[in-house]
Amino acid sequence: MSKTWIEELRQVVGARHVLKDAASLLSYESDALTLFRCKPGAVVLPNTVEEVVAVMQILHQAKIPCAARGAGTGLSGGALVPEGGVILSMTRMNRILEVDEEARFARVEPGVVNLDLSNRVDRLGLRYAPDPASQTVSTLGGNVAENAGGPMCFLHGTTTNHLLAADVVLADGSLHSWSVEDDLDLRGFLCGSEGTLGVIVALTLKLIPKPSAVITMLAGFKDVPEACAAVAAIVAKGLRPVALEVMDQKAIQAVERSVYRAGLPLDAGAVLIAELEGDALYVEKEHVRLEEVLKQFSPIRLETAATPEQRVAIWKGRKGAGGAMGQLAPDSYVMDGVVPRSKLAEIMAFVEEVEVEVGLPVANLFHAGDGNIHPHFAYDARDPEQCTAVEEAGAKILRKCLELGGSLSGEHGIGLEKQHLMREQFGEGEIALMERLRRVFNPDDLLNPGKGLPMSRGCAEAFHRHRRGGHA
Repeated sequence: MSKTWIEELRQVVGARHVLKDAASLLSYESDALTLFRCKPGAVVLPNTVEEVVAVMQILHQAKIPCAARGAGTGLSGGALVPEGGVILSMTRMNRILEVDEEARFARVEPGVVNLDLSNRVDRLGLRYAPDPASQTVSTLGGNVAENAGGPMCFLHGTTTNHLLAADVVLADGSLHSWSVEDDLDLRGFLCGSEGTLGVIVALTLKLIPKPSAVITMLAGFKDVPEACAAVAAIVAKGLRPVALEVMDQKAIQAVERSVYRAGLPLDAGAVLIAELEGDALYVEKEHVRLEEVLKQFSPIRLETAATPEQRVAIWKGRKGAGGAMGQLAPDSYVMDGVVPRSKLAEIMAFVEEVEVEVGLPVANLFHAGDGNIHPHFAYDARDPEQCTAVEEAGAKILRKCLELGGSLSGEHGIGLEKQHLMREQFGEGEIALMERLRRVFNPDDLLNPGKGLPMSRGCAEAFHRHRRGGHA
């Protein structure tokens, strides 16, 4: 009697690394966007490249859909499989394989946590620049899958600007190496492909020198439009901060009532965090120019972090703001859309209108320098009507982003959340081309099926897309 595919998987990775019990599967039925849930048939935790190759060959032979997953911090429903599918949890593959100080690169496995890499190379005077708010927990493989950004991407760019090469196992179990030096840049195609091309088993990432000087400024304004106007003026003056981040009053209040409190001005309608880095002379000159621009807007408060500890506190408040939203409601729906910087004030005014319509609190923190907004809807997922309301409100805001000349996503990806809106940003010819390209590497749509591109209604409902009155 031949072995079942589950038995074959156990033989490859060991029985304890194939999870089938209800409690374990519950942990993998959604990512950080809990509006979408689907229980996998099994979770497999490989530990080596050879194990990933063997696992993919088994699943390909059995025609079992699968998706690779890192820390599960994704916010678009991108790491789910249809019921009965398999999740490949890459968390055991968490080794930093090589650091080349002279050539300034690191070779890592996909399960390495983002911040752990910077901590490892800090003593060498180096760092890894992309810094999503989830950097203390999110993994580098997941960062590549979504082309993650973060506050520092205003100057340094997103993950794709720092990915030099990747080793990838395709759906059929074949192993490939894709590099920025190849004639055909499949490395660039991989970054942001949301796990639909292959399973990442190793990454070569660019490291950059730590700056010799850093200045962090905090400006409090009466409202969000004033903060947005200040951002536009900074960019218009040709200043190049490493980060330009805005938080509204709800976000400020939540942070200051939490363990992330950073001394933000409670009387401000919005705060702007602006950071400069470089050599000491450059930073000093730019600091004077930046301060002059900010003073034109008569900020309620304007200060420069006087110590490294104060700078760390400010960033702790910004990056912990998402977690602080738990005070507002049991659940949070974190959106991700993009508009031209000149339209920031307009889109934020529209978000406020939608907040009034939906009757649920919305806190805003966003990468203002990139026009990348992140409204946080506070709601109770136990209430089906609230689930439907926030999803419909999110779609309304994303459509407004498109109307203003923006995009559906800056860094969270399309996943399940936005795939039904893709035809509103792209034409049928463009979508057909994307699908043809993906099918070259994933011909049977077994790798993370249904993500990133429009699905049929029935396919979408396989992932329990929330509808009025309950889950599908």
